[in-house]
Formats: sequence, C-alpha cells, structure tokens
Amino acid sequence: MTATQLLDRELPEIRSWILQLAAALDRIDRAGTDAADDPRCERVRRGIELLLHGDRPDRAEQVQLAFSREYEADWRAKYEIALSK
Repeated sequence: MTATQLLDRELPEIRSWILQLAAALDRIDRAGTDAADDPRCERVRRGIELLLHGDRPDRAEQVQLAFSREYEADWRAKYEIALSK
C-alpha cells in the first residue's frame, strides 16, 4: 500500500488513539500534582517525544524500550523463578 492508502485506512483509528491519550493526560492533570514525580509519567513523556521527534523507522521499538525495564542478568534469582526441566 502507498502512504496515502495507509492513511485512508488508518486515520480514524489513529485519531481515536490520540484523543484517548489526550483525554487520559487531561484526567491525570486534573487529578492533582502528585503524578509530577511519578516515573511512569516520565515514561509517557519520553514515549510522546519519541513519536514527535523520531524520524527513524523503528519508533515502535523505541517506545517499547522506553516502557521496558532494564535487563538484569540475575532476574530469575531476583524473582525466585527456577528453570523448569
């Protein structure tokens, strides 16, 4: 498909997602200032920045990484998960 065809098909859903995001951010803002220091809000801001300023073809991956935990080599021990046999 061409970019125009993709926009024709995807724009209503994209618009809906953007409106949902805007509404959620409005609700958080109206709820008070306690979210200002919440690291999740920083992740949301970082995700939006990646969308706005990302000119790379891997925006989805970059946003996913912004919401992911850092890899920890000892994660199995930390969460007490044994290897199954």
